[in-house]
Amino acid sequence: MSPAHSPPTKLWLPILATAIALIVVHGLGRFAYTPLLPMLVADGVFSLQTGATMATWNYIGYLLGAVLAIRFHHPDHIRRALPLALATSAITTTLQVIATDPTLFLLLRLLNGISNGIVFVQAPALVLEWLSRHGKLALSGLVYFGVGTGLLLSNALAWWPHEILHGMDRWWPMALFAIPLAAFSGWHLMRLDRPHPQQAAAPAPHTTTPLIDRKSLPLFMAYAGAGLGYILPTTFLPVVAKEQLPADHWLLGGAWTILACCTLGAAWLWNQLGARLGDKTALLLNYAIQGAGVFAPILFSGSVGVLLCAVLVGTTFLGSVLLSQRLGRNLHPHQGPRISAGLVTLYAFTQLTGPWMARWWLEHGASMTDTYLVGGVALVWAWLWTLRTPKA
Repeated sequence: MSPAHSPPTKLWLPILATAIALIVVHGLGRFAYTPLLPMLVADGVFSLQTGATMATWNYIGYLLGAVLAIRFHHPDHIRRALPLALATSAITTTLQVIATDPTLFLLLRLLNGISNGIVFVQAPALVLEWLSRHGKLALSGLVYFGVGTGLLLSNALAWWPHEILHGMDRWWPMALFAIPLAAFSGWHLMRLDRPHPQQAAAPAPHTTTPLIDRKSLPLFMAYAGAGLGYILPTTFLPVVAKEQLPADHWLLGGAWTILACCTLGAAWLWNQLGARLGDKTALLLNYAIQGAGVFAPILFSGSVGVLLCAVLVGTTFLGSVLLSQRLGRNLHPHQGPRISAGLVTLYAFTQLTGPWMARWWLEHGASMTDTYLVGGVALVWAWLWTLRTPKA
């Protein structure tokens, strides 16, 4: 049987395993912290300022993990590092249950972020290479459904038992799901068939073209704004909802659920818009909508602003990733993996500054809603630099 005509089960299992890997590291490991943060603050585990610091260290870990994944990009490296990173994510998520000491919790969030960065880069890369050998490259985008599914699952696991759990025990539901899902994903990803020697890709031609030049610089500058712009609402939306809404309002838990639901179809939507309008035009539209979503809680305090933020940001932030990476590869087609890796690292670096800025503002008397001004301005910056980006 030829690779291009592999059995459907054989094709779907690696895609499913990769999506589950993203659920483990991005949903249960990373963004479970978003709905849990106001609960942990209310339980007296730590202050909101300390919570913002913990988020910053998780993002520092994500940056370190992304850099490590770029350094160890060979398939043989991935096969060794990927199961270790998945296990680390599941174990650190579980150990947070007993992390009553703030220093221990900070260390676990750092390690969790490192494992997230490694898996988020390596798992899709491994399956992309596998799908390419089997003639099914067009299916690769389906793995990112794991991001939206992970957001939904982590939100449900945070809210359903929120009345019977307290303090760090709130991490138990995440841990009970993370361990078996990580085991399933790692087992199937490591069993992928390796390429035959005659199928091995030829080495890329040597090039001295710089990664950042007059064509790609505007894209990198725009992507810096995107990283800072999206991280505040995707980390602190439940906190803003708690600031602006009554204690029994349905959006206290519903806002994050809505944002997660909106991410499910985002990759497909922006892929289609990029194909129809062109990636640059679609990206300009994306940043305009995303910026409106970040400004919404400032302009429309209350349920309208929170709801608009959840819908508009949830629908767009994955699309900006997809369109920017594709536009970058079109600008430098001879070094696609290298420019993609550079964008991932920049995105990880700029997004970690968001919680740090939020903490600084909070310490100087601002509300969490006020900090969204930083994210909105960052997305205006992204829109202006995208306007200067060539069409490839």
